[in-house]
This record gives sequence, C-alpha cells and structure tokens, in this order.
Amino acid sequence: MNRLVLAALLIPAVAAPLAHAHADGIRVTVQQDLAIARPSETISIPWKDVNAALPGAMVQKIAVKDARGHVLPHQVTNIAPQAKDPKHEGVAYGELLFQHSFAAGEKSANFTIERIDGVAPPFPIKTFARQVPERLDDFAWENDKIAHRTYGPALAAPAPPGVVKEVLVTSGLDIWFKRVDYPIVDRWYNKGHDHYHKDQGEGMDMYNVGKSRGAGGIGVWSGEALYPGVNYANFKILANGPIRTVFELHYAPWDANGREVSEVKRFTVDAGQWFDRIDSTFTASGDGPLTVAVGLNKTPADKGQSPKIATTRDGKVLLQWVEQSTNDAFGTAVVLPAAEGFAQDALNDLIVAKATPGTPLRYYAGGAWRRAGEITSRELWQREAATVAARDASPVRVTIAPTKGN
Repeated sequence: MNRLVLAALLIPAVAAPLAHAHADGIRVTVQQDLAIARPSETISIPWKDVNAALPGAMVQKIAVKDARGHVLPHQVTNIAPQAKDPKHEGVAYGELLFQHSFAAGEKSANFTIERIDGVAPPFPIKTFARQVPERLDDFAWENDKIAHRTYGPALAAPAPPGVVKEVLVTSGLDIWFKRVDYPIVDRWYNKGHDHYHKDQGEGMDMYNVGKSRGAGGIGVWSGEALYPGVNYANFKILANGPIRTVFELHYAPWDANGREVSEVKRFTVDAGQWFDRIDSTFTASGDGPLTVAVGLNKTPADKGQSPKIATTRDGKVLLQWVEQSTNDAFGTAVVLPAAEGFAQDALNDLIVAKATPGTPLRYYAGGAWRRAGEITSRELWQREAATVAARDASPVRVTIAPTKGN
C-alpha cells in the first residue's frame, strides 16, 4: 500500500472526573475522531471516579450496560490502587475496564454503570499470562486471537553434566498461532512438549525464533550491530483478564557497545487484538539517549516450508507476510510510533528509534495466521497494522457524569 495511516491499539482514555457524588448510576460517553472501525476498544475509567459516584461499589456488585441495556463484560484492576481498603468499600481498585467495538463512521457511544442487587457473574477469560516453570521457565501469554511466549533463565542455563537439556539464550518473542478464541496455553503445555508443533484443530507453534528478535524483541543499535539482552530474569503479573492482562518482564544488565543497559518491558494484552502494546523502559550507564531497534526474524517460517517472505517498511510499520508450503500463510508486524528509520543485521529486519533512559518507549507487536480465517491476505494484514498505528495516534475520549445526585 502507498501510505499507512499511523495508529495504535487500545490506549486507555482518561476520564473526566465526576462533578457530583452519591449517584444511582454513572453515564459514560466515549467519543473518537477516526472514520475507520475500532473493534474491541478498551475503555478505562479511574475507579476513584466510580467510587465517588457509587460509594462502596464493588467489582462483583456492579453492571456495565451499553445503550441498548445489554450487560457488558467488565474488569477492575488494582495495578495502581488509590488507597488501602480497611472497610472493604472498594476504594482500593485502580480502574474499571470494558470494551466497545466502534463501527466505521461511529463517533460516539453511551454506557451506564449501575449497582446491582445480585452478584455479577464471572466473564469469559479472553486474556491470560503465566510463567511455565514446567517448561524451562517459559513465560506465555494469549488473548482470543493469538498467543506468545518468551524464554526464562532455566532455558539459558547450561545443561549439567550427563543431562540432556535444551539450551537457548535469547530475548526474542515467540508466536503461537491460534484457530480458536478460547485459552490454549495451559492446554498445549499439558499435552506435553512438541504436541503443539502440529495443528490439531486449535492452532500450532510454527514460528522460528532461535537467537533472533523473533516477532518484536528489542536491542540497542550501534548503527552497525545489534546488542540485545538475554532471557528475562524475573517477571511480575499486574492484571490477568478477563479483558486485559498486564505483566512485566525484567532483563538483567548487559553490555551494549560499552554502555551497561537493563530493561523492564511491560506488556498490555487486550481481548480482540492481534497486537500487544509493549512499553520498554531502559536504564543505562553514561549520558544521553539510546538508539534501539525492534526486530522481526528474517527466517521466521517453520522447517521445510520454503517460504516466500514479503517485507514492508513504511513509516512507523515494519511488516512481514510469509507464504509457506503446507502450514499456510502468516503475518508479523511491529508498529513503532517514534520510529526514525529501518535497518537490518544478519538475523533481523529492524525498525529504529531513540529511547530516553527512564522513559517508556511504546511499540506494538503482533501476528496473524491465515488459517484462523480473519487476516487472510497481505493487504488485510497491512490494513490491520495501519489501524493499530491510527488508534495509537488518536485515542478515544471518555466523559462521565452521575445519572442522579442526592
């Protein structure tokens, strides 16, 4: 395509504070400026504003409804709690999340938040993450579209004498391609290693990472060489579905062309999206910004596939479409809003940006498989990446007001 509309995935909107307290409910208006469709937009409202209008409201005692009165799945986080909650009044929650799919041309949508007498049912789990110590400290995550994993310290450790053990040192990101919308991470690991390398109706692990960046790993770029970290050192799960999963991977310091660099990578995984949002925060010795590069493996196809790889480098988007012999086609992409150009090394195609130590660098990484039946061509995959870029550049706006005051 000649031009990609630059955008991005699910930026939580900042809600205007409530003017009155002690309401019977809350009216929520969400507005957006794009003409394109925005499927599965995640709406975020600070819980302190919900609590101001509905004192003592609890996650299991509210309902979020659309304009037709349909109850929507919701999630309440405590990533950044407002306070302790000694009286069990709900004041310690962080934010209320729910989703809406804007149709093309739809600029505004209305919702209500209400108390309920009963108990809100559990909603279907659409996002999930966990460490997998039973498989050499893999860390795996997924939503209803796609799954990923990356590799921990147990995989990087040398095999003890007389022990046969896989060893791989990389901070690259892997993809597990799904054909179903339900969680598969636990199912596939429970089947036993290698079972998920064959498509048995749910999808398969057919993406090649090795020592490359995989699909969205990062490193420090010298202009001639890439200096990546190694396997993650530790992790922290901050929220875990049903709508959004947030976790951090911490990478121990490494030598990046003479500067000691470490990284905390925060992933935001939302339901209904092909891309994860990733915020990488670096610490570094010395002064000045870092030049970093996010990569896609140049040889991502499974063994024996004789792939045809079409690569797109356009503005803020680095994208691949890979046609395979027997396992069907797939796409990978990185959307980097701060991108300044492109590069490559022996293993990776790269998209490059400046990163200021201590300040998160945001980017998006994702993939899609034609066999899943939604992203079935290179053109559709390019359009999806352009939509991600456009959403990032134009977040939705949320306003809230009490429906009735005392």
